Amino acid sequence: MRLTDFWQRMADWFGETYADSFARDHVMSELGGRTVHEALAAGWEAKDVWRKVCVAQEIPQERR
Repeated sequence: MRLTDFWQRMADWFGETYADSFARDHVMSELGGRTVHEALAAGWEAKDVWRKVCVAQEIPQERR
């Protein structure tokens, strides 16, 4: 998954403004105690981060 696809999915689910806020501020145990931005900066693949966000936020399968 390209980063542009990842960020579009984040915006589609959370809304344009909240997607970035969530990615910067929400520390996720599913990402090893990192935020989305930290996980991506640490080299996590966008598709893996998206999968963890989906699990943590209980995003329905059809939206994944």
